[in-house]
Amino acid sequence: MYKIQHEKLAQAISILNENDVWITFVRETAHNSDPVLELILGFGVTWHSALIISGSGRKIAIVGRYEVESVRRMGGYDEVIGYDASIQPTLRAAIDELRPAQVLVNYSESDSAADGLSHGMCLTLARYLEGYPLASAESVISALRGRKSPSEISRIRAAVDLTAQVIDSVTGLLRPGLSEVDIARHIHAEFDRHGVTPAWEPAHCPAVNCGPESPLGHTGPSADYIIQPGQLVHIDLGVKLDDYVSDIQRVWYLQPAGEQDVPRAIQDAFRAVHGAIQAAADVLRPGVQGWQVDQAAREHLVSTGYPEYQHATGHHIGRTVHDGATALGPRWERYGQTPFGIVEAGNVFTLELGVSVPGYGAVSLEEDVLVTDSGIEWLMEPQTEPIVVPV
Repeated sequence: MYKIQHEKLAQAISILNENDVWITFVRETAHNSDPVLELILGFGVTWHSALIISGSGRKIAIVGRYEVESVRRMGGYDEVIGYDASIQPTLRAAIDELRPAQVLVNYSESDSAADGLSHGMCLTLARYLEGYPLASAESVISALRGRKSPSEISRIRAAVDLTAQVIDSVTGLLRPGLSEVDIARHIHAEFDRHGVTPAWEPAHCPAVNCGPESPLGHTGPSADYIIQPGQLVHIDLGVKLDDYVSDIQRVWYLQPAGEQDVPRAIQDAFRAVHGAIQAAADVLRPGVQGWQVDQAAREHLVSTGYPEYQHATGHHIGRTVHDGATALGPRWERYGQTPFGIVEAGNVFTLELGVSVPGYGAVSLEEDVLVTDSGIEWLMEPQTEPIVVPV
């Protein structure tokens, strides 16, 4: 049941320096959970709890009396210690015994997935561990989330494969007169049929765009936009299967009767967008920084005459659709330090960007890729031309 958590705990020890200690400090996780908790424990807690992982290999869980047995059954920690009145004496004793060079804790200015420690809990921890230097555990958490274990990769593959089946079902559905809402309802019915949930908020997953007037971005489907012959349909969708997600964008063209070829403007847009994604894929390999991948895609697209897009070229996927860690993004302030992260084997990224084609709609594509020792593996065959639906 907790196979992934055991894999991630082993990874955490290998990531830490021998003299470092990492504490994930949480309470009442139903109100304010920490994103990393699902990787190193797998369930929530109520009282103040400290999950301590040492670079020397020790794993200690200090939890309230009523959670001791659950943590023991989880089986990932060498020592499970309960308390009643206060966690402070037990926590302090454990840290004094470990004598770490520094204590890494769960906060970050750049990575939301490494920033689970509330301000109040940070003040409490600093008081409990007075005299010990506290530092961000961002580098540890980012590596832990980014380096997908074998079980994680297997689950992501399954989610992508299922998404491909849903995409095929959409191709058989599309016809003039359907609204964005009609398409979204079909996709939700497919999710239900396969026993999965949307990869993000159901009201926005899938995102559907019919024609040139539909706004592209983080918006939900609208009944106001209807499929018309000679226009594009764009869909951004993903599923959550066994706690892991996919994130794919695809584009269809409703070809009017008698039209022999896809319009040149759409062909040019596809060539530019796919070329930019391929440029990113050519650079994406272990050892490069995220911004270098983004720059390759951005420069290719601009060189073809299209405007620069105002978002990152890619992001991690895993337990969430934006899974923290390194961003394949530009060196903009709003991305913090994440574009400077180093790509590693085992990372699973999206590669995504698009352009608007006046009179037709959006050509926006998104591919899921696994970073290997020498480059990348496409988890789904990349789209190089529109899926043509004769009408």
